Amino acid sequence: MDQLELRQLRCLVAIADAGTFTDAAIELGISQAAVSRNLMALEQILGVRLLHRTSRSVTPTTAGVQVLARARQVLAEVDELVREATTGHTRLRMGHAWSAMGRHTTEFQKRWAAEHPDVELQLVRTNTTTGGLAEGLCDLAIVRTQVDLKRFAHATVAQERRYCALAADDPLAKRRTLTLDQLRDRTLAIDRRTGSTTVDLWPEDGRPKIEYTQDVDDWLAAIAAGRCVGLTPHATVTQYRRDGVVYRPVRDAPPVDVRLIWHRQDPHPATQAAVTLLTELYRGPRAAAGGRGRTRGRP
Repeated sequence: MDQLELRQLRCLVAIADAGTFTDAAIELGISQAAVSRNLMALEQILGVRLLHRTSRSVTPTTAGVQVLARARQVLAEVDELVREATTGHTRLRMGHAWSAMGRHTTEFQKRWAAEHPDVELQLVRTNTTTGGLAEGLCDLAIVRTQVDLKRFAHATVAQERRYCALAADDPLAKRRTLTLDQLRDRTLAIDRRTGSTTVDLWPEDGRPKIEYTQDVDDWLAAIAAGRCVGLTPHATVTQYRRDGVVYRPVRDAPPVDVRLIWHRQDPHPATQAAVTLLTELYRGPRAAAGGRGRTRGRP
């Protein structure tokens, strides 16, 4: 079988959309004879007739309708692939699993648009350990979990205080702050893939029970229902306010590192700019409530 080519699919779609071979040739910028040859070659490769031709009209056959639908899909995916490859440096995709940049998310977006107008910023939420970086869904990711720092380049831009999320009618909600010991007899909701909390925060003889959840929505639902409590960085407090759920600081829990990670071998040209801006926001005067604003690691 001869090899199917994209130009043959483009000719088929152009004929169907334009209605005539002549108009399709004008649309594609090629000769009418070339349009005819590409269509004939495609029909020979597939072994079916794709178009009914009359002196006044061109309409798809039954097989042609099916092939046209798939051809449009294939061409759209190819065009998207080319667009991503050729415009990759004019767009910065920042992945995250839950809370993006917490209270700094909106300001980061505004500052980025003002300071880097030629690089479109896209926030991509992906419920994976690396915030979509390992899956190829972003150029760099904001993570608060333990990741393989030998695999990825990274910069620690801040530390965030831990908070307890609990049902609004929970007796502990009346307290202004909590301790880890006050949570040891509760059931702790944990997202095993992207959560920043483990039972290692408690001694072996005094650890809470665990209920695993799938994502932040499941986590909040379990807490609002009163089945569980949760332990989370400050970013969750600002990004996920929910009726029936309140947050209280846990004064003796260690802070959570906020890191940006990216591929070592092929960093996006705007990576350092993102690290610098996010570090600056966390170090700002309003950062004291939710982050300690200390930079660690290597940009």
